Amino acid sequence: MNTLQKTILVTGGAGYIGSVLVDQLLDRGYLVRVIDSLKFGDRGLRGYVGIPGFEFIKGDITSSDSLAPALNGVDSVVHLAAIVGDPACKKYPEAAVRTNKEGSELLYLMALEQKVRRFIFASTCSNYGKMPDPDGYVDETSPLAPVSLYAELKVDFEQHLLATRHDNMTSVCLRFATAHGMSPRPRFDLTVNEFTRDLVLGKRLEIYGEQFWRPYCHTQDLSRAIIMAMEADNDIVAYQAFNVGSTEENYKKGTLVEIILGELPEMREKVHYVERTEDPRDYRVDFSKIKNNLGFDAKMKVIDGVREYIDAIRNGIIEDPESNQYSNI
Repeated sequence: MNTLQKTILVTGGAGYIGSVLVDQLLDRGYLVRVIDSLKFGDRGLRGYVGIPGFEFIKGDITSSDSLAPALNGVDSVVHLAAIVGDPACKKYPEAAVRTNKEGSELLYLMALEQKVRRFIFASTCSNYGKMPDPDGYVDETSPLAPVSLYAELKVDFEQHLLATRHDNMTSVCLRFATAHGMSPRPRFDLTVNEFTRDLVLGKRLEIYGEQFWRPYCHTQDLSRAIIMAMEADNDIVAYQAFNVGSTEENYKKGTLVEIILGELPEMREKVHYVERTEDPRDYRVDFSKIKNNLGFDAKMKVIDGVREYIDAIRNGIIEDPESNQYSNI
């Protein structure tokens, strides 16, 4: 594949996952164009300014005036831009609908007009809600049961993409596990990163519902999966949904804390568990499909993300880790 001839548009490329993906795409020789409103600042993109093959457009995916130049000459779109997460969508419901639904639909229609080859949509494993069998797993054939506006909007756009067939453009939906690990734009409103930060700083850590399951995946691996889905043949990925993560990286919250305490044993007294018998989200995910169909294996584990943030905080790489700039809410 002659990647130098291909321009990839990354929406939300200044974000937590997007800024990692940009690096990987440039490393593979792609021309990378990012459109981002810079709602959370430009930190995630500062390292790419001036690098050959990188282009930035400050704009909003809800604006056709912004999208027209962004989509010009593009081979593939990786759609990451969104109001991300349950808390942010709950706090800003109108913005969530405008961006995650209306903006996504506009982007899709304009990508079709521009004859974009592939449309990769970043969805979420939160779509599964609460698994029916507490001892089992959910996979891509399991019913979707969103319990938040964030997941509802993801499911709605997923269904639109997977039900619509076009000769020129194929769509792929990637249901991400909960992200963790370092990024040019760090976040501390995600479970692994937040727990690690709080214990490094010696803060009291209250854990609600230690028995509930979530899958986790490092930013580096999520970005690799995007590229694999983008480069795969149509007959493998077209109009398919893939869970992105590793089956071995499903953890209960209590287990996550033990992994972190393995690196910070002196902080055990700071951890307090609060009993919670109900959680609307409880899902342990099977990731066999992406492994079998695309050959994807996660290279990073939760322990790797934990160690990254311990080092980054202790060595001052992340200044003021309690700053609001590291949160989406």
